Amino acid sequence: MALQHFELHVLVAMLRLGGDTYSVPLVLALEKRLGKPVAQAAVFIALSRLEKKGLVTSRLDETPGGRARRYFKPTRQGVTLVREMRGEHARLWRGLGSVLRAPR
Repeated sequence: MALQHFELHVLVAMLRLGGDTYSVPLVLALEKRLGKPVAQAAVFIALSRLEKKGLVTSRLDETPGGRARRYFKPTRQGVTLVREMRGEHARLWRGLGSVLRAPR
């Protein structure tokens, strides 16, 4: 299964946060790790795609008198895919340390 770059970022951020999460903590976690602004709409789009792929599930939490929030959670398949992609990326980057070092 193919994942877009940002979808992988969202899944990894979800795993870091643990448990169910909604978009605001995801945006903040991504901004902290990536060091740049992240649009909440982009996170929602990625979450929608991930849910269609079966990599996350969601539930709507409605509180009396409050605003409803959609909480997301990675599925077992989503966690497995992140694990596989981590290994794939590690193999891809292996041996590039000397090539990527900044010139002196």
